[in-house]
Amino acid sequence: MAEFELGRSRAVRRAYGFDEIALCPSIITINPDDADVSTTIGGINFKIPIIASAMDGVISPKTAVLMSQLGGLGVLNLQGLWTKYENAEEMLKKISDVSKEEYVPLMQKIYTEPVKPALVEKRIKEIKSAGAVTSVSSIPQEAMLLGPIAKKSGADIFVLQSTVISTKHKSSTSKPLDLSEFCKMMGIPVLVGNCVTYEVALTLMGTGVAGVLVGIGPGAACTSRGVLGVGVPMATSIADCAAARDAYYKENGIYIPIIADGGMACGGDICKAIACGADAVMIGSPIARAEEAPGHGFHWGMATPNAALPRGSRIKVGTIGTLKEILLGPAKYDDGSMNLVGALKTSMGTLGASNIKEMQQVEVVIAPSILTEGKVYQKAQSLGMYK
Repeated sequence: MAEFELGRSRAVRRAYGFDEIALCPSIITINPDDADVSTTIGGINFKIPIIASAMDGVISPKTAVLMSQLGGLGVLNLQGLWTKYENAEEMLKKISDVSKEEYVPLMQKIYTEPVKPALVEKRIKEIKSAGAVTSVSSIPQEAMLLGPIAKKSGADIFVLQSTVISTKHKSSTSKPLDLSEFCKMMGIPVLVGNCVTYEVALTLMGTGVAGVLVGIGPGAACTSRGVLGVGVPMATSIADCAAARDAYYKENGIYIPIIADGGMACGGDICKAIACGADAVMIGSPIARAEEAPGHGFHWGMATPNAALPRGSRIKVGTIGTLKEILLGPAKYDDGSMNLVGALKTSMGTLGASNIKEMQQVEVVIAPSILTEGKVYQKAQSLGMYK
């Protein structure tokens, strides 16, 4: 890897985000209608490679069902309001109505309510009974409690998620979760994250997980990069972790998909994420803009209500259309916020990629002016890419 000198005693390497790269067409183009955007995670085939984030403003039991019906996957947060309150809708309305000056203390107060095992079981069964692929999320500290309940209740996929995850957690106050033992105990696909490096991704894959989430701090509502100073730009993170996936497959004959998580606000970002090597993407803010989203036009991260150190903001994303329109179109706006799957198929057609694996092989170029070149009128008039 190329290294640069930060100072006389410190070497660093350059990392790239989505805004600094572009995808380069080849000699081949295909009909976008012929592009296959399906992907497989944990042995389950999904028609579209889009997972809705496990955030309370994004996924409710109803939107989890709708995501499945549309061909994707919605993940319900087991530390969220739906498992803390029978009347979760009332709590969500309070969060959307509070002023920006008062939202932090309100969120901290609302989220101090303990998780109720009976509600965990109830919510999972609500999703499962509708015939949807059922996926739920937990932080590692609560996994041994919530994992067995989720499995017993019929969950198809369990997502183990924290700001940063590793297999070598050191603590003087608690025993770290053994990922290998947890995966064996669960007996259903376990996705883990988040990570941003080759070494961590490769180590995680050796524990028996069914997928690895990639991304630290790029989410629209996340402020971990500002609060903690931690993170790696997404294009580089995905490429590094994709290299780990390919190395693990070559060594063991087992393909562990990687899922780009965060930092994707429009169709072009999703296209770039897959071109960098992702097998699927996890998005929050674009889904939070759906009419059916439980956040009423607002979006916040899982770390936002942290009692001691909130790492996120409640942002207003507005409501632009139905979940179906956002995922499958037709688009009503010219900024890439709707018909995300249509954008991916059109990009694949332009690049000559007939499926996700071929999309991962397209040429990527460093393009620092890609968002500004020739866009003076859009910028001046707040149109298209500058809305």
